[in-house]
Order: sequence, then C-alpha cells, then structure tokens
Amino acid sequence: MKVVVVGAGYAGAFAANRVAKRVKGAEVTVVNERPEFVERIRLHQQVAGTAVAATPLASMLRAGIAVRVGSVEKVGDGLVTLADGESIGFDHLFLAVGSTVRPLPGTVPVGTWEGAEQARAALAALPAGSTVTVIGGGATGIETATEVAEARPDLRVRLVGAAVADCLSGRARQRALAALHRLGVDVVDDGVEEVAAQDGGFGGLLRLRSGREIGSDLTLWAIVAGVPPLAERSGLQVDAGGRVVVDEFLRSVSDPRIFAIGDCAGVPGARFGCQTAAPQAGAAVEALARLAEGRAPEPYALHYVARCVSLGGKDAVAQFTQRDDTLRDRHIKGRTAVLFKKIVYVGTKYGTRKAVGA
Repeated sequence: MKVVVVGAGYAGAFAANRVAKRVKGAEVTVVNERPEFVERIRLHQQVAGTAVAATPLASMLRAGIAVRVGSVEKVGDGLVTLADGESIGFDHLFLAVGSTVRPLPGTVPVGTWEGAEQARAALAALPAGSTVTVIGGGATGIETATEVAEARPDLRVRLVGAAVADCLSGRARQRALAALHRLGVDVVDDGVEEVAAQDGGFGGLLRLRSGREIGSDLTLWAIVAGVPPLAERSGLQVDAGGRVVVDEFLRSVSDPRIFAIGDCAGVPGARFGCQTAAPQAGAAVEALARLAEGRAPEPYALHYVARCVSLGGKDAVAQFTQRDDTLRDRHIKGRTAVLFKKIVYVGTKYGTRKAVGA
C-alpha cells in the first residue's frame, strides 16, 4: 500500500509515523515544502529570539519514511502532482496542509515560518525606544506580544485587537490581561483598517476602525485565518472556509482515498490548533488500518481539553473546556499552566517527538 502525506506539521508528521507503525507493509512518503518540521506554536518564540521553532524533518520521522521536499500543485485520481511537474502515486493520501495567514500589506505575519524569520530579523534590528505593534487579540497575538515584551524590555510593545483575550473568559481572561499589563504591553481594543507602511518596510501609520491613527516601527500580524487552496484547486468539495468536507471517518466526501486532518479538515466545531491535529491524525490512521484489516472503521469524535496561552517565557494560563470546546470556569495559572501547556500543546522537544509518533 502506497500512502502519501501532504504536509508535515503536527497532523502530517503524526499521521506518517502512525501509518508506518500501524499499517503493515505501507510505503509512506511525506511531501513538504521545506526539509524542517516547524513547531508552529513556538513561532512567537522564534520571533522574539528566545527559542528555535524548526527541527530537521528527518529526525521527526520513523526510519523508512521517504521525504520529498516540494510544493504540491494538485491531488486526486491517485496522484500527487508537484509544482515541478513530477507526480507521486498513492493508494491513500493524508492531506495535512494546515492553515494560513492573510496579513494586511505593511505587516509581517508571525504565523508562518518565513514570516517569523522575517519578523525576528526586523525585531533584532530595532533600536531601543522603538514601538512594536502586534495585530490580533487572540492567543497568537497575546503570546507574541508577551514574548517580545519580556525579551525586549527596551521596546514599547502594543497589542491591537477587538475584544483582546476573548478566547478565554472570567478569571482566566483577567489573568491574561493582567500579564499584559505587568509586562508593559499597551492594549488597544480596536480593529485595524489599514497599515500605511513607510519606505516599503513594516513600520508606519496604522488606521484603526475607530478613526484613530497610531504610529509603529514594526507591525506584526498575529491572526491565523483560512487554509491553503490546494483542496479547492484539486476539485475536492470544500466548505465556505475552504476546508475539506469530510465524512465521519475524516475521508473526503469527494474521494474516500483521501483523508483530511488538522486545520484543513472541515470538521464541525473544530478550531485551528495542534490540539486538534494530533487526535484527528490518530483517528484517521486508525480508520485506514481497520479498513486494511477488513474491519469497519470507527467514527472520529471531537474532544477538547483546554485552551492554553503563554504569557512570556515563565508564565501561562490554561482554561479547561468541555469536550465541545465550551469554556469552563476552572483554570490554572503560572508555572503549573506552563507545564500543562507543554503536555497538552506539545511544548518540549521530547514531547513533540512523542506527539508525532517518532
């Protein structure tokens, strides 16, 4: 059985390793745009220069798994067509291309490897007293703002977003807002309409929805939205957000040979994040293994545990959720939350290797 995995983030790496272990005789090939495994949840640390978010992909995969570095143009009809014109045949395919960002012109996206590297270089070049503006009041924005503020106390850091920290509630949200205040981050509850960059760079004037205008020496975009267009381009049925419409076993309703996992899978109620990716990858591989053994697969069941947000290098907050991701009143904070985040969100090198099945 030839199995191809497109994408090597948490979902893709986990699926490749699990197939190699679980499906007897499977020939597994991973196709990824770069030769590294990128810990996306550490990209805010990459930006601040406090950690490295990339690891050689080969070191994250089981022996015997082939790696092809390249961009995929199309999948379907048992073939993966690469941008260079070559193709790879498959009996089954796992589509794990994740999510993407759509930054405003004049900003640097922190949710991609290339953007994080660009932001890291620009941040390192800023002189003391400069202003860094982070756009996005969700977890990515909070983590980026607090990490930068802690790493560069000589800078003024501003976080702009409508309803900052509304990914949390109650005391957990207050904890996040208090940490931003403690680290000296200016919180602006407003949306951004336009960034008028100067000299083609990433500093300039921000025009807010309220009509207010503020200056910035470096503007970082910390909003993840949408998925790559590969599935739609390939003719697979997608939902309004471009995610693959799947059945209860995470198979494309257009082609049952294709499993969609992680951010690009159109699972009702699922949110972007590695907390979704690994369980979906495990469920999809188990479905394939059971089919290969002549047994009926079991439906995938969405199950969340918590929402975790780093608040600098030594602090965090985690709010527990119901299985459907509805927030509960209970939360943990401080070093306990840091440890909990490492467990739930795969925050250590060893933990990452275990989580992707290596």
